[in-house]
Amino acid sequence: MAPFRLGLLAAFLTLAIDQASKLWLYLRTDLVLTQPWAVAPFTDFVVVWNRGVSYGMFQQEGDLGRWLLVGLSVVAALALGFWMKRAGTRLLAISLGLIVGGAIGNAIDRAVFGAVFDFVHLHAGDWSWYVFNIADAAIVAGVVGLILDSLMPERKTDRQHDLTDASNPRP
Repeated sequence: MAPFRLGLLAAFLTLAIDQASKLWLYLRTDLVLTQPWAVAPFTDFVVVWNRGVSYGMFQQEGDLGRWLLVGLSVVAALALGFWMKRAGTRLLAISLGLIVGGAIGNAIDRAVFGAVFDFVHLHAGDWSWYVFNIADAAIVAGVVGLILDSLMPERKTDRQHDLTDASNPRP
């Protein structure tokens, strides 16, 4: 499968799983009333409405901040989508797709609810990590993929080889 198609698949799957998990937990369970739910010794499901960005920074209480964050997410997703269209590797395309799907998922939350629905809380003893969702996890995985892709040795496409060989004829 072509890199762009894999990236689109990653974006759509991320968006679908993210939205399905949030809607199911919020609308089809009593998590809001009975939280926290212990999922594992180190994981709970809780309800946190994040009106800010990563780690709850830059909390936005008004509509202006909310819609600016929605707009920023959409613009970022579109720009990353154009980059994904030109991606030369599967890893790069999938990584960009994960980020695009996560950004759109969180933008939908912000547009519909006014905040992002976070629900996964990781902890160990007294140590506590922030609360996140599937979109956030996909964005982090996508960034890790971007870093890994940037560390890979450059691979030239057949077209690049043809152009290089044509411009440097051998005697």
